[in-house]
Amino acid sequence: MRKWLVAAIALVIKASGAHAQTATPVDGFAPTSVHSRDLTDLSGQWHYIVDPMRMGFRQGRMRNFSRDLVQQGQELLEYEWASAPMLSVPGDWTSQVEALSWYEGLVWKRRTFEWTGAADRRQFLHFEAVNYHAHVYLNGEKIGEHKGGFTPFAIEVTGKLKLGGNSLVVGIDSRHDARSVPAMQVDWWNYGGITRPVQLLSVPETFLRHHAIRLGRDGRIHVRAVLDGPQAAGRRVMVGVPELGLSIDAMTGAGGVATAAVRAPRGLARWSPDTPRLYDVTIRHGGETITERIGFRTVEVRGTEVLLNGTPIFLRGISLHEEAIGPVATRAISPAAARALLTEAKALGANFVRLAHYPHNEQMARIADEMGLLVWAEIPVYWDMAFAETETLDLARRMLAEMIERDINRASIMIWSVGNETPETDARLAFMRRLIDDVRARDPERLVSAALHDDADDSSGREGRVTVDDPIGAYLDVLAMNRYEAWYGYRSPPQIDEVNWTVAYDKPLIFSEFGADALYGARGAGIERWTEDYQKLLYERTFAMAERIPNLVGTSPWILKDFRSPRRFHGRYQEYWNRKGLIDPAGNRKLAWWVVRDWYAKQAEVRR
Repeated sequence: MRKWLVAAIALVIKASGAHAQTATPVDGFAPTSVHSRDLTDLSGQWHYIVDPMRMGFRQGRMRNFSRDLVQQGQELLEYEWASAPMLSVPGDWTSQVEALSWYEGLVWKRRTFEWTGAADRRQFLHFEAVNYHAHVYLNGEKIGEHKGGFTPFAIEVTGKLKLGGNSLVVGIDSRHDARSVPAMQVDWWNYGGITRPVQLLSVPETFLRHHAIRLGRDGRIHVRAVLDGPQAAGRRVMVGVPELGLSIDAMTGAGGVATAAVRAPRGLARWSPDTPRLYDVTIRHGGETITERIGFRTVEVRGTEVLLNGTPIFLRGISLHEEAIGPVATRAISPAAARALLTEAKALGANFVRLAHYPHNEQMARIADEMGLLVWAEIPVYWDMAFAETETLDLARRMLAEMIERDINRASIMIWSVGNETPETDARLAFMRRLIDDVRARDPERLVSAALHDDADDSSGREGRVTVDDPIGAYLDVLAMNRYEAWYGYRSPPQIDEVNWTVAYDKPLIFSEFGADALYGARGAGIERWTEDYQKLLYERTFAMAERIPNLVGTSPWILKDFRSPRRFHGRYQEYWNRKGLIDPAGNRKLAWWVVRDWYAKQAEVRR
C-alpha cells in the first residue's frame, strides 16, 4: 500500500478469517455501485446521546457508549440507550434538534439490526457520509474510524456479525481543527451527523470492488475492473452493453485488476447536455452481476477552448451547495431534493453546475447524468489550511481519491477541482501540485481545475484590472477565477465597466464566482446594497464585463440558493444566511435570476 495512504489512514478496516490477508488492489476504498448490491438499509430512527465532555471515550462501566446497558434495580448507570431520544438517519442533528443547531462536537448514535447469516459471503458496513470524524463500534467492539464529512467509507464486518440482533454505535465528532480538511473557518454550515445513508452490504467472497468504463479520446471504450477476494486473480470479467451489441471480455491479473479496450460501435450515441443518452451496462464475473447506467462522451482542452465530444462548448453554469430548498435547511437531502436543485439550475438555462465546495451526495451526479448537466466536483481544500502538514495533505489526497473512485463512471462530471480560494504560498503550491498529479493518475480523461481568487479589495481593484496569474495555473487544464466586483471591492455596479482582465496562461478560463447578497423582497434604488435591485444591476454589469474577458469558456455565478453560514452576521439582512442566492431558501426567484436566464439564453444562441 502506498506510503501516503498508510500515513493518512483514518479508515481502519478489520477483516476476519481468510479475508484478513486478502490484498485490496484499490487501497481499501468502499465498494462502488452500492445500488446494485445485496444490501440492508440501516436508515431510520437512531437513538442519540450528546457528549460535549467526550465522556464516551473514557473507560468504565458507567460510560462507554459502545455497550448496550440497561438500568437494573439499584445499579448506577449514567446512560441507557433504550431511553435515549431519537434522530433520523440519514440526517443532521443541526436541523432536527433546535438545541443542537449551533452545536459542534461529539454525538453518539446507535441502532440495532437483525442479521440472518449468509454462507460464503462477505459483509461490509457502508457509510455514504458522516460529518466529520466517525468512530464505529459493532457489538461493543471498535471496528474502524474515518475522517471527512463528504465521502463514503466501508468497514468489513465478516465474522463479526451475530445471528439475530446486532448493535451498531457511531461516535460522530463534527469539530474541525487546524489540520482538518477543511480547516476551522468555512462559509457554510457545519451540519453534524450521519448525513447520508448507511447500508449493510453482502457480497460474494470475491467481488467487484470497483470499475471504470469510459469512452477515451482515442475512440475506444476502456474498461478497468478490480476484484477483491481469494479468487481475484485469473478470473474472467465480462462487460456488456446490450443495446449496442457490445461485449468486452478481460482477465484479471495477479492483483485482481482486469483491463480492456475495444473500438466504440458506430451506433454509439454520445452523451451531452442536449442529448443525455445513457446505456444499461452489466459487469459480470463468477456469480456476481452489477448493473449501471453510463453515458459515453469525451472532454478535452484544445488551446483556450474546452471541447465536449470534439466540439467547443460554453459552460452556462451555476454554483450550489448541498442544502435542500424548503422550510428546513439540511445537509441530508433526499434524491427528490437533489433533483429539485438541479431542476432549478436547468430552468435557469444552465448546462453546467459547480458543486461547491465538497463532494455532494452520489445522487447529484447520477441525476445530472439523467438531466444533461455537466458537473464540477470539488474537495474541501478551502481558504487557508495547514498546507505544510503531512497529515493534512494525506487527508486531502484520500478525500480526492474517494470522490473519484465513487463517481468515475458519471458522464456528467467534467472537471475535478482540487480547491477553492487558497492563498499563494510555496507550501500551498506543492500541496496542490500533488493533488493535481493524483487526479491525472486516477482519471487522465477528465479535466482538473481549482477556483483561484483575486481579491477585489486589493490595489489592482482600484486600478481596474484583474490579472489571472496564480502560479498553480501552470499545472491546471482549466483556469477558474472568483471575483466579486462591486460587492467586496471599491466599485459600485456601474463602475464594473471600468474593469479589464488579462490572463497569463494560454488556457481556457471559467469565471467561477461573482455575485452580491440580496434579501428576497428587499427593493430600492440600484445602488442600495442588500436589495434585489442592487443584485440585478450588479449581474447586468458583470455579464457585460464577462464578454470582455479573454479565454472565457463559462461562468458559474455564486450561488443558486441562499444558504446557512455562521459567518454572515448582519441582523437585518443576513441572520446567519449567505444571501447571494438567485433564489431564497423557500425557492422564490430574485430579480437577478431572470438576468442570468436571459444572458444564458443569449449565450446558447451565439456560442453554439
